[in-house]
Amino acid sequence: MNRLKVFYHIFNEQSSTAAAKILNITQSGVSQHLKKLEDELQTRLFTRVNRRLVPTTAGCELYEIVKSFMVSLENGVKHFDKSKDTPSGLLRIGAPSEFGTTYFPTILAAFSREYEEVSFQLELADPQTLFKMVSTGDLGFAYIDILPIFLDTADRMKTYRIEPLLDEEFILACSKEYYEENVADGKYEKLTQLSFISYRTDLALFRSWFNLHYGSEPAALKLILVADSARTIISAIEEGMGAGIIVSHLVSEQLETGSIVQIRPTKKKLTNTIACVGLKNKELSLTERCFQDYFREKLTNLNGLKCLK
Repeated sequence: MNRLKVFYHIFNEQSSTAAAKILNITQSGVSQHLKKLEDELQTRLFTRVNRRLVPTTAGCELYEIVKSFMVSLENGVKHFDKSKDTPSGLLRIGAPSEFGTTYFPTILAAFSREYEEVSFQLELADPQTLFKMVSTGDLGFAYIDILPIFLDTADRMKTYRIEPLLDEEFILACSKEYYEENVADGKYEKLTQLSFISYRTDLALFRSWFNLHYGSEPAALKLILVADSARTIISAIEEGMGAGIIVSHLVSEQLETGSIVQIRPTKKKLTNTIACVGLKNKELSLTERCFQDYFREKLTNLNGLKCLK
């Protein structure tokens, strides 16, 4: 590698003396590197003409091979130096699908306007996938749902740095018309007979909701629609198809206008924590630290969200 680097600068300067100054080594050192490289390749790379080193055909061919790599290497090293002073480079971030779709575009665009040399790779996935991508280094960090059904806290805390960002409230909700026709008295037996709209086929959230408010859970529920999208669930709720569990801040406007009504037999809340997760022994770059602080600050201005301290 050192010999190829010396060759690259000799070719550019057509002088071993000039190459030595750039590399901050002696001219004899440059000559030794070049000789060893020519011996290894068993071919002459330069011909001396009036104090200039003119590349041979083999020298030109080798230069074409190493040029792009050397340029990338030098630019990369410059980037490392620059990134110590100002945010730059690629940020690889993960987030829950609906959370990421709803809030990231606005915040990423604002951050990009302030720091033009930062680019992004955003991965939207479930908690287990995001944890795995953080553990393998495919993501620098991720914002992940920290629910007991997803997280083995004792094991995860040894490996990951988990910093709670905000608490979300899961609510059971339906349209105003559906509420008036089917839910008004809020009795347990009547609620278990409702038509339900579910995120995938997992009933864990519904069971948690019934246990929270009634201390009991139904053996089965009537699933009228299963969807892998919170937006689809919200639309189905608005159309009066049934009741679904959704995150309250995604329907703040509908709750305010009354088009969607929360079903809440008690004052208890079913909450989920979104946390910023990274490897415990990984040192954050300036760009990563800057973005995490920026994201926390900007998120508080969206939909009345309140970040945890």
